[in-house]
Amino acid sequence: MMQFFGYFRSSSAYRCRIAFNLKGVRPETAFVHLRRGGGEQKLSQYRALNPQGLVPSLEVDGVVLTQSLAIIEWLDETCPEPALLPAAPLLRAQVRAVAQAVACDIHPLQNLRVLDYLRVELGQDQAALDAWCRRWISEGLDACEALLVRNTLDGRFAFGDTPGLADICLVPQLFSAIRFGLDPAAWPRLDAIGKACAALPAFADAHPARQPDAEA
Repeated sequence: MMQFFGYFRSSSAYRCRIAFNLKGVRPETAFVHLRRGGGEQKLSQYRALNPQGLVPSLEVDGVVLTQSLAIIEWLDETCPEPALLPAAPLLRAQVRAVAQAVACDIHPLQNLRVLDYLRVELGQDQAALDAWCRRWISEGLDACEALLVRNTLDGRFAFGDTPGLADICLVPQLFSAIRFGLDPAAWPRLDAIGKACAALPAFADAHPARQPDAEA
């Protein structure tokens, strides 16, 4: 049995949905609303599943996996086709570097719990929160653009002609950039990658607007 716990607008859950779609894996889905009632991720029953109180979580035969990159790499190891990481060690490290630049450096600074802290504890209004997000997303995507521009592999996607882990992380981050008022055209290489990915059903079907728990 495999059950996936996520939220339609969570970038981390979005990554996992893309990976599941690319692999043709269809876990059962449970929805964890990050805002309703103060946040269902904070409830004791969900904390028992994921002590961090974050989404996503993936329960596999009674074992709970957390953190989107760990879930995706487990999926890649157990369902090896199509591969999400290249075979060459140096190239694998480059792909992981871009993925982690998004997942470890950009995304945490726009995470809901960080924004709630800025709003509730530090008294910042929505305009300040949006400016905060634009600041850190822009800096992070500047770096990702530079990393990929110097990448010598030609292709429609981040590292060649097939999508992989870097693309899986970049697409949700571009979605977040748009949410906070940034234009992806500022990053031509990333924008082109995003458009190439959007043409694939695995990415299109994972979009937040197409999820059963989606809200306006």
